[in-house]
Amino acid sequence: MTSQRTRIRILAGAAVLGSVSALVAPVSAAAGSRSERAQGGAVVSVEQAADLTAEEVARELRGKIDSSQVRYGVTAYRVTYRTTDSTGAPTTASQLVVLPKNGARHLSTASWLHGTTVYRKDVASENPKSNDRLAALLFASTGRAVSAPDYVGLGSGEGFHPYGDPRATVAASVDGLRAARTLAHRNGRELKREVQVSGFSQGGPATMLVGRALQQKGADRYFRLGALAPVSGPYNLSAFEAAAADDKIAKSGIYLAYFVTAWNKMYGLYTSPGDVFRSPYAGEVEGLFDGYHTTKRIVDKLPAASKDLFTEDFLNKIRKPDGVLKDKLRPMDNTCDWRPNVPVEIFHGRGDKDVDFSHATYCAGQLTRNGEAPRLTDVGDYDHNGSVRQALPRIVRFFDESVQTD
Repeated sequence: MTSQRTRIRILAGAAVLGSVSALVAPVSAAAGSRSERAQGGAVVSVEQAADLTAEEVARELRGKIDSSQVRYGVTAYRVTYRTTDSTGAPTTASQLVVLPKNGARHLSTASWLHGTTVYRKDVASENPKSNDRLAALLFASTGRAVSAPDYVGLGSGEGFHPYGDPRATVAASVDGLRAARTLAHRNGRELKREVQVSGFSQGGPATMLVGRALQQKGADRYFRLGALAPVSGPYNLSAFEAAAADDKIAKSGIYLAYFVTAWNKMYGLYTSPGDVFRSPYAGEVEGLFDGYHTTKRIVDKLPAASKDLFTEDFLNKIRKPDGVLKDKLRPMDNTCDWRPNVPVEIFHGRGDKDVDFSHATYCAGQLTRNGEAPRLTDVGDYDHNGSVRQALPRIVRFFDESVQTD
């Protein structure tokens, strides 16, 4: 379906998000240096995950994502590296790093940030059939080096996943780029400084957070921002969670339960599960979101509707947050409230029943208020997962154009 490209000039009022440059410690520009080994991004282990010809990459994509842009074979690696969690404490995370087999010594750099994932094995480094693995393969097959972090607490990383936490998101993503650079260097290759950042769903606001960190001084001494292409993200998280509380989105109860249990671990939203969840679910919800239960197992155990899973008093707190919840939501309502100095294209599908298209216009409005004129692309009447599969080939073209116009 033909995409509709519009220049958005909507003014959206929102508070400016404070600097995130301090979320990640700076690192030496020399790959593999002593400074880098002592800081986030140090490589702990590397394991080859796949080695594919161009024909095999195209075969993996066929029937799911347009494979006409595939040019090269790829080698993919499962990389464990050092980073920090939501409290700033040292931990490890994993990612998929994919390098093209194109003979080039200097490679364009892309960061792919994944969407909501409850089962720790449903990430690019672990699941070869996931949309995130396919996205990484596509980008690499066009000649790019790709860092696809699993984030903290997913894949083979330690601890729990701090779902939506900006500090841990930026740390794992920027440290993932550092680790990817080290791996490429060990293979006799160099990553270019400009990073093309894209991500889907949860990865949409993550794209904006990571982009902002890379643009500001201090996030990393080597990498800098090259282009931004977020897809189908909930850029107004307060509105998204309120819609989930009102059962206005698909799988509302599951989304909200994941959010609430994760944020309770980080920020203490409640004292007892019984204060939040209805009987008979109160005793089992937290255990289901431990990272070791598949989405299917969770869906089979819990009601889809928030009204059947949560107490009405707690749903009212989600609809009208105050205190610590309001404070912690504010940065995630303003991930687009800054001015990128690189090309930006926002992708969304008008058929998305998980994240409404209004989130894309909200993000575009915040960018416009700050003097940026992003391109907003409606990929068509596709659902949430369908929208990213439609967007990916367009993102490749956008990134190619961005390099030409820089």
